[in-house]
Amino acid sequence: MPKVSIISNSEEETQLCAERLAGQLKAGDIVFLQGDLGQGRRPCKRFSQGFKIAPKKVNSPTFVLMNYYRAKLPIYHFDLYRLGNPKELDTLDFDEYFYGEGISLIEWPERLGEHAPKQYYLVEFKHKGEHQRTICISYPSKPQLKSSL
Repeated sequence: MPKVSIISNSEEETQLCAERLAGQLKAGDIVFLQGDLGQGRRPCKRFSQGFKIAPKKVNSPTFVLMNYYRAKLPIYHFDLYRLGNPKELDTLDFDEYFYGEGISLIEWPERLGEHAPKQYYLVEFKHKGEHQRTICISYPSKPQLKSSL
């Protein structure tokens, strides 16, 4: 997967990066979010603004596996932290979400196991200092980008 690394020196720069990526996504896109424990909701709140969703409406779906947000395209926010076994996903129609008319944001994507899709964006957040972080974005082999990040 092609990869872009960005150094963010502030919350504002990180927000701008999330908004730009959000603007690139289209129906059926899947975004894996990785970073230090507790980083998931913050990136989802950042992406939410890119989708014109008020950040205060974005809550962690830790106890329900998925939250749905109404936007121009449906947003499906998965938090798989408490998923004990990927087989538990067999009871959900996750394909309907992953490959449907919305965008899926997935925290703890490594817990998908055999259910992991072949095409996805990977966004990794790594702390470098109090306000500085590295954001690494890996793109699917053939992303349909609208403009450059």
